[in-house]
Amino acid sequence: MAVKLKPIAPEQLTHNPFKLIGERWTLITAGNKESFNTMTASWGGFGVLWNKPVVYIFIRPQRHTLGFVQRESHFTLSFFGEEHRPALQLLGSRSGRDGDKVAASGLTPVFTEMGNPTFEEATLVMECRKLFFKSGGRGGDYRRFGCCGGSGGHKT
Repeated sequence: MAVKLKPIAPEQLTHNPFKLIGERWTLITAGNKESFNTMTASWGGFGVLWNKPVVYIFIRPQRHTLGFVQRESHFTLSFFGEEHRPALQLLGSRSGRDGDKVAASGLTPVFTEMGNPTFEEATLVMECRKLFFKSGGRGGDYRRFGCCGGSGGHKT
C-alpha cells in the first residue's frame, strides 16, 4: 500500500530550511520497491530556479545512494523528529553496499503513490523530480542535483 501524502505548495511550508537541513538533517532516498538506498545529508538548500521552487542536493561519488539518484527520475527528502537522530546517524555512517542498513536503523520503508521510497516515521516528505545534474567541486568530488519539489507534503 502506498503512503498518502497531503500535498503542500512549497510557498506554504512554514519550516525554516536552514534548520530542516542543517540542524535536523534529511534522508535522501531513491530507488523502487525492489531496490533502494538512502543516505543522511546535512547540506543542500531550497530556492527558486527557472521560476520554479527547487531543492538542491550534493552527493559525493563514493556514496552508494548516488547511483540510485542518477538512475531514477525522482527521489525523496524525508525529515524526522529529534527522536530519530540515532537512526539518521546510523544511516549516514554505514553503506548500503555492506548490508541492510535500513533494517538496522529501525525505520520503516514505505512508498509514495508514485512508487518512490520514504519512511513511515518521517514528519515531512518532499518528493522531488530531477531537473538537472552537474559534476563539479574541488577536483570533481561531488555531484549536484537541482530538483523540483512539487509533490511533497506532510503524511496524512
